Amino acid sequence: MNRQGLDCEIVIVGAGCFGISTAYYLLTRGFQDITIIERSNEFPAKDASSNDINRIVRTSYTDPFYAKLAKEAIKSWKEDVDIWGDSYHESGVLLIAGRYADEAYLNEVQQGLRLTQFERFSMVHQSFPSNAAVYLPEDTKGYLNHDNGWVDAGKATFLLTEKVIALGGKLILGKRATKLLRKGGITEAVECHDGTVVGASLVVIAAGPWSPSIFPELEYKDKSLATGQCVAMVQLSQEEADKYRNVPVVLNYSTGFYCFPPTKDNIVKIAIHAPGFTHTIDNISIPRTVITHPEDGLYIPKAYAQRLRDEFAAVYPELAKKAFSSTRLCWYNDSPDGDWIIGRHPTDSSILFATGGSGHAFKFLPVIGRIVADAIQGTLDSSVAKKFAFDREITHVDGSRDGTGMVREELNVNDLCGPEKRQS
Repeated sequence: MNRQGLDCEIVIVGAGCFGISTAYYLLTRGFQDITIIERSNEFPAKDASSNDINRIVRTSYTDPFYAKLAKEAIKSWKEDVDIWGDSYHESGVLLIAGRYADEAYLNEVQQGLRLTQFERFSMVHQSFPSNAAVYLPEDTKGYLNHDNGWVDAGKATFLLTEKVIALGGKLILGKRATKLLRKGGITEAVECHDGTVVGASLVVIAAGPWSPSIFPELEYKDKSLATGQCVAMVQLSQEEADKYRNVPVVLNYSTGFYCFPPTKDNIVKIAIHAPGFTHTIDNISIPRTVITHPEDGLYIPKAYAQRLRDEFAAVYPELAKKAFSSTRLCWYNDSPDGDWIIGRHPTDSSILFATGGSGHAFKFLPVIGRIVADAIQGTLDSSVAKKFAFDREITHVDGSRDGTGMVREELNVNDLCGPEKRQS
């Protein structure tokens, strides 16, 4: 086993979900020299998927490993208020049935979670406040998980980053990692865009959707893919927000559509969990964001803007009449099977990957760094190590998006739209 001493120099590339959680666990285990390199000048980075107004926290997985781990994460979200404050909200999550939800339900039952199953919409309607205007087809089936909810992702990332800094972790902002400096095929340092060199006994690549493109010499690009997912926000009035304040998160696995209760700022976020869009440059997909394209980096494809509105109307027809106050392409790092990539590079033992979130990693922020830290110390369970290995054989596809009928598309930058000026 390849173990790292507590005094070794560990450089983490990326201050998102994987990177910050890993740094936290390493520091609490006594590691003394942890440096995080972050390309953004601020934290959390304003274009990072880990910096968002909300993320679903669910245990609805067909894979028992994730279902069990999500339950552990929720325990931390709820109980470790010294870390997370009030960033977690137990609103419940309503899963509208599809093949994936039906299979996930069995794992939910085995975990002893508080569930209410519905066979028709008249029963589903009981999950919503009586004054909320809700519409779903009469034959809608699904279940409500009362032990799930959502988390303020940006706030949680900020709070954990503060903990990392308080524990002695070094966060270097505004440094874009561009090159690995090697000797005898083994990495000894990371060079940044401005010539800054940071020495390392181990480099943890936790750069999310930028992971496939920053170090092409690692031959990583076929292991995962940067994909943009369409998101829109709707600003409610105080009266409207109070009316919908206590609705659950709604997640439809058949269409990929999901939406949240209003935030404290009275914003409702809607999105589609889909194969997404690629933005290909030199044969590799690279995120196109508000940082790289300030004028339209938050815009989304027009067809998906309409799809978002149509799906929104199928749940909350009253709210769907309102203009989108903002839009965003939220960039994921998708692996073919939806499993994360946590493990060492097969030919360079000084490189360890902690990425491949595939759109479902953030809910595990309280525990995901534990898995990476175990991998670093060589104590990770062999079956888990095999599941997340860099060079694993892909034997299945990501089932959570498999039932939507949508296919991945290349982003057409000439067919985008942003916030709407019209008012309802």
